[in-house]
Amino acid sequence: MKKYFLFLILLAVLLLTLGCISSPEKKTETLSTLRIGYQPTTHHVAEMVAANKSWWLEDLKPFGIKEIKEFGYPSAAPEVKALKEGDLDIAYLCAIPLIVPISDGLDAKIVAAVNMNGSSLVFRPGLNYSGPQSLRGLSIGTFPPLTAQDILLKKWLFENGINISEVKLIPMGPGDAVAAISAGEVDAVFLPSPAEAIIELTGKGKTVLSSGEMWPDGHGCCVIAASGNLSRDNPKLVEQIVKTNTKATEYANAHPDEVAKIYSNRTGQDPKMIDYSIKTWDGRWISNPHDLIKSILEIAKFEYKNNYTQKELTEKDLFDTSFYRK
Repeated sequence: MKKYFLFLILLAVLLLTLGCISSPEKKTETLSTLRIGYQPTTHHVAEMVAANKSWWLEDLKPFGIKEIKEFGYPSAAPEVKALKEGDLDIAYLCAIPLIVPISDGLDAKIVAAVNMNGSSLVFRPGLNYSGPQSLRGLSIGTFPPLTAQDILLKKWLFENGINISEVKLIPMGPGDAVAAISAGEVDAVFLPSPAEAIIELTGKGKTVLSSGEMWPDGHGCCVIAASGNLSRDNPKLVEQIVKTNTKATEYANAHPDEVAKIYSNRTGQDPKMIDYSIKTWDGRWISNPHDLIKSILEIAKFEYKNNYTQKELTEKDLFDTSFYRK
């Protein structure tokens, strides 16, 4: 009997070696549709340029992609939810709103950078800005809790000795915030471009501080986050997505006037306002994720110290720069 079992074991080993039988493998469906999330901000023009030039479809076709589906979101919260629920493959969004979800188990990593800086504090007419202390007692419309603008503003207030309870932060989407300051319902707003241009050119407010001034060395802002499934199952595809984003970023930096038109056509916003915003903002379109790792990790530390997360996230937790390096 022992010889019989030994014979069966040896036969199985031989068949496996010859390839006659195979061990079970996880089967993955061939990906033919890529689902991209983005927001109506000039921070994300690289996504719009790649779509306008048909680069997404052309560059990704060799990897089996036959269709590109783009989904617009007003802010990061619903976009992160879509990423978490598996409704997006990649997302253009700020790195900061990814920190808490990733700490809670979101299966996604930052694979490329999109921009640095690019948000502004805007006061309504009749108010004077004289430094951080002048924000005490004001109502400020900004994006919802744990978004980039929310955390950047809170961190800056904290570093300047102002208790968050001394300022009334009102969570709003970009359109609602612009409408609120235009109607005099809030004293100020802290929003990403091009909101500051829309407010200034309609005479409803004035930019008093840029986020780059709040963070003198510059702060990381928007990135491309790829789902874990996409990165594991289609690494070559993700590598090409990063390449295409880099190409679109370089094009945007070389052709800002054309980019203003592309953005305006996509969003329906006044091209003069978009052109003004691009020419006056403090942001930079970038693609190298290494350029923003330091500042994003500093924000991750701030969130941990203030109990937004249960642990302090590391570069390995948040980033996968291997696709950019390749």
